Amino acid sequence: MTDVAPTFKEFTKLRDGMMHAMDGGLWLHRHLWQGRQMAHLVSTNRELLLAYGRAVGLPEHRLQFKPLKDPRTGIRRDAWHWDLGGPVLPPPTRRY
Repeated sequence: MTDVAPTFKEFTKLRDGMMHAMDGGLWLHRHLWQGRQMAHLVSTNRELLLAYGRAVGLPEHRLQFKPLKDPRTGIRRDAWHWDLGGPVLPPPTRRY
């Protein structure tokens, strides 16, 4: 039986995405890195990120820890992200 990947959200405004991640949701933030399409999947909910990783075949040791500042309070909080590219980069949504 294959795990089903938890659902992520994309946002037009970075602040909205950051607040979603700070509330424990999965925020997919697309960007270019050295001319390649990539994305960060960000959250303060490490277990939800790990569940996503298991569902798409990402090894746990690749999950990156990076405290982020909550835009509502200015306080740094523990957060994690996956770097997604190549075959694990979700297809573009209508926005992209």
